[in-house]
Amino acid sequence: MSEVLSIHDEGHVRTLRLNRPEKKNALSNELAWGIVTAVEAAAHDDSVWVVAITGTGDAFCSGLDLSGSEDQTPLSEQDAFVDDISWVGRFAIVLREVCDKPIVGGINGVAAGAGLSLAMACDVRLGAQSLRLIAGYPRIGGSPDGGLTWTLPQAIGYEQAMRFLLENRTVDAEEALRLGFVGEVVPDAAFDARLAEYCAFLAERSPIASRLTKRGIVRATSIDIQSQVRYELANIRRAFSTQDAEEARKAFFEKRQPVFQGR
Repeated sequence: MSEVLSIHDEGHVRTLRLNRPEKKNALSNELAWGIVTAVEAAAHDDSVWVVAITGTGDAFCSGLDLSGSEDQTPLSEQDAFVDDISWVGRFAIVLREVCDKPIVGGINGVAAGAGLSLAMACDVRLGAQSLRLIAGYPRIGGSPDGGLTWTLPQAIGYEQAMRFLLENRTVDAEEALRLGFVGEVVPDAAFDARLAEYCAFLAERSPIASRLTKRGIVRATSIDIQSQVRYELANIRRAFSTQDAEEARKAFFEKRQPVFQGR
């Protein structure tokens, strides 16, 4: 695997570590598709019983890389033509439905936008004391994608999800624990060790029982996730085509409050 994603096995635990610290682990096509294919590979590897996803440096994932320097897709020309979900929607599909093994998200710092969608698609989440969570979509005139409209209300409830997304506020570790974004908060210095310890603890369970447990919970809370992520993508494309979205992006780069007209 490319250096942008490091993969390490310890016992029956496979750890995927986003490795673009100079970009706060922002998602290039290479990194995003690397995550998707690595989780798919873990799903079909009988030696892997638990998967961990975390970041390098002081960030989990700051969202989509907007620099434009990483614009090459690993899809073939034919696949790129017929694919209508891309990696954005595949986070929720692959992490929840394709991989029936427990996936632990280790949120070691900031998680924003698509990076937050990746974190919320995990089955269990541990947070470092320095974590910061932000939706980010309202700042650029967008609506949620990456399956966040499904995974977020599951974790924190309908009203809190609406408040978080519409208010676009930053949530710290204490509030993240209280609301249910994460199930545990760990001091920064002990975070990597605790993440490894917790994943090893889960790997002590029967892998068959763990997989069947995840299948049961996913089925009990399932929707047509492919239709949902397509709906999200249609919404965000519609949002980005408005004059309000153009104003939001302009205001973001000019570091001022946007003036919306509802057009």
